[in-house]
Amino acid sequence: MPLRDRLKRHLVGEVRALFNDRARGEQPVQRRDDGLFGPQSAAWKVHGDVTTMMVGGVAALLLQMLHPAVLAGVWDHSEFRHDMLGRLRRTARFIAVTTFGARDDAASAIDRVRTIHTRVSGMLADGTPYRADEPRLLAWVHVTEMTSFLDAWLAYGNPAMSIADQDRYFAETALIARALGAEPVPTTKAGALALIGEMRPELQVDARTREVARLVLSQRAPKLAAQPVQAMTFQAAVDLLPRWARELHGLEASTLGRPLVAAGTLGLAKTLRWAFHN
Repeated sequence: MPLRDRLKRHLVGEVRALFNDRARGEQPVQRRDDGLFGPQSAAWKVHGDVTTMMVGGVAALLLQMLHPAVLAGVWDHSEFRHDMLGRLRRTARFIAVTTFGARDDAASAIDRVRTIHTRVSGMLADGTPYRADEPRLLAWVHVTEMTSFLDAWLAYGNPAMSIADQDRYFAETALIARALGAEPVPTTKAGALALIGEMRPELQVDARTREVARLVLSQRAPKLAAQPVQAMTFQAAVDLLPRWARELHGLEASTLGRPLVAAGTLGLAKTLRWAFHN
């Protein structure tokens, strides 16, 4: 086998091992034309790029944890602190199944998540009750996730993506958000940004927020050789955050090193696209 093909196979294998739990027999989700969206959709373009989804996923998680009810749900009812890779894998698989899988598989995945949400409830430190299936809370998780994925795609995938296609992305993914019980669900980028703005007064940071951010950003790569690449993509995720979110977390942008982080992340994105699509 030519060196070029061996390198491709190695890169694809490493990525698939990262996102699929082989111990549980998980296999990569196969793309189906008869899914919720289809090959010509904006969702397929945005969700189909490994690097931008990694960067956007970490940024989304950091944004989501700024809401005290989301943080409490993860802290009180999740193994996140002890099995971060498992949590990230499950989230990535849900997105892959609902974006690329068959309609029946997508519906089953949505039903499973809805069932889990009904079991997650509790009390915040100030005595306010919370429920994971509260529509506005689900809307916060949705808009921060989709906005982060799109921002990463614009930064490292297709900066020329039209506003019409960006709006189409939100209109398409609104289907999943509504099926999960979210409300309100924006169908344009402007609507998503407006909802984030509306919810900013509800955001806060405490010791648990900082602990989750520390755990996310200090996570070790599965293999030592991958640690520098992971550190770079995590810094790219921090750089992707709005300034106000970085300030709440007390995180620093890469400032003088930002061009190097951006160039390295772009290089990684191009390399993985070469491995998967050529």
